[in-house]
Parts: sequence; C-alpha cells; structure tokens
Amino acid sequence: MKTKKPVLIVLGEPNSVFIEILSNVINKFKRQKKIKYPIILIGSKKLIISQLRFLKKKLEFEDIHSNYTKNQKLKNQIYLIDVDYNFKKPFDKISKKSRSYISKCFKTGLNILNMKHSDIIINGPISKKDFLGGKYPGITEYIFNKSKKKISKNSVMLIFNKKISVSPVTTHIPLKRVSKFIKQKTIINNVLSLNSFYIKKLKIKPKIALLGLNPHCENNLKFNEESSVIRPALRKLKKRNININGLFSADTFFLKKNIEKFDAVIGMYHDQVIGPFKTIFGFDASNITLGLPFLRLSVDHGPNETMMGKNMSNTQSLENIFNFIKSIK
Repeated sequence: MKTKKPVLIVLGEPNSVFIEILSNVINKFKRQKKIKYPIILIGSKKLIISQLRFLKKKLEFEDIHSNYTKNQKLKNQIYLIDVDYNFKKPFDKISKKSRSYISKCFKTGLNILNMKHSDIIINGPISKKDFLGGKYPGITEYIFNKSKKKISKNSVMLIFNKKISVSPVTTHIPLKRVSKFIKQKTIINNVLSLNSFYIKKLKIKPKIALLGLNPHCENNLKFNEESSVIRPALRKLKKRNININGLFSADTFFLKKNIEKFDAVIGMYHDQVIGPFKTIFGFDASNITLGLPFLRLSVDHGPNETMMGKNMSNTQSLENIFNFIKSIK
C-alpha cells in the first residue's frame, strides 16, 4: 500500500488553547482509528511538554528532522519537528515576542509543502494583531504570499461546513474600504476557485449563492455595486456553466428554507457571511485557503487567551478539520 503524505500542523501562537484542543482531538481520533496518515507537528518540543504537563494531558510523538525526504517511510503516527522557543511559563500573555517563532514554524512547513513532501497544512490560532503587525489582512493572505506557487490570482477564504459553506470576497479589511475591493475579476476568481475545490476534493458540482453588497441589493444612487460590478460578474459566471444564482439580499438569505438549497455562499465582506454562519453553526467549521497547490486549513477561532490552561475549550472546529481530511484522504 502506498504511504500517504503527512499532514503538517503548525502549532501557531504559543500562548493559546491549541495544545489542549489538539491533544483531545488527536487522542479521540486515534481511539476511533480515524487517523490513517502520518501527522507532523511543527513547534517547540519544550513548550508542548510543559503545556501538556500543566494540563495533565498526554500526546505521544516521535522526533523527526525538518530535512526528512519523501522517500523516508513514515508510519501513521505523530511526529514533531522541534522549533526553538524561549519561554518562562507554560502559558503567558500574547505578545509580539512570539512573532519570530511562529514565522520559523510557518517557514519550515512551507518548505516541506514546496518540496511536495506534503499537501495539507493545518495551523493553530494566531493573533493577527501581534503576528502580522498590519502587513497582511489575515493569515489567509500571509500564507498565500509566502507560498512559492499559486494556482489562483488571489487567495480565497472558505469557511467550510458539510451542510453549507461561506466565502467572503473581501476578508479582514475595514468596512469603509470594502466597496473599493469589490471587483468583477475578484468575484469571478473566488467563485471559480470554490467551484474547482468542490469538484476536485468533494466530487460534487456545487450550488452556489451570490449575495449583493447593499441592503436589499439596491440603493438610490446612480452608481451601485450590484448593477455595475456584481451582476455583470454573475452573468459571466453563468456563461461558464457555473451553477450559481443571485443576487440575494443578505438580510434574508440565511433563513433555513434558503440555505438548504445551496452548498456554498459567496458574500461581499467578512461579517456579512461569517456572522450568520457562526450564529447557525458555532465553531463547527474549518477555515480553508483556496488558490494554493496545497490545502491550508485552520481552526475557526482565535487563541482564546481567557481560556488558556482551563481544560474547557471547544474542540468542534479542529474535529471538523480532521473529519474533512478523513473524507478526502
């Protein structure tokens, strides 16, 4: 039997709930015999051991060097590439001190991906404010920029749930600037990336809903984005045999009778689609970056500083990720 490529997990912000969540989910899935591929953790060995000891949890792993080759046979178990990190306490306040450490972890993971030793990377939650420092809108754009190869003109954020997924055309930008980034090319690129993902990974041609920008998809001004940008993009997409419908007004779209008809929703800005989505599904979602030659997935929540060390964190998002990987591996 051909050995499956390993799944990489960059541990992300060191001061977060991720080790707690990760140990719970991995041990649960191992007991259920659902992990049938190697996993490589990328992060500080000392920190993992310190946090596990504090949390009174266990996670078995074996050390592996970052320069391992794809010819090296890996078992279906957990490995660790150790990245040095200086710390005093198992859990501390989030700050810019971890920026260099997180950057090294991502660099290690991206090198492995660029060498095609792996095709899936998961990252733990990260404080965008402290890590990115305003250089990128979010981790979606950061990873897209750092990747050597792209299969799309721009990155696409997909918040995935098997019942319905959402994708914003613009991500982490101020609301007053959203309209400037609503372009036909961007909308078309997002829809084509999403459509390709569903066909290649999930083996279905998705039913896609397209939302407008303004209330009720209209306004009383001579120029509005619906008539000038979004509807023309919709017409072009239909000519390309994409199963897409719209425009829908965001204020009523997320009613049960509507969302049951579609696989995915393209919205114009972050909170327009992610707010209603989280109201319906909570954290039962995976954050997936499209437009790359590999899959990047992330939990759909932040470091959750207030819950660190309490052994009470919700594991739904990471479980969603592992279930999704199981469905495509």
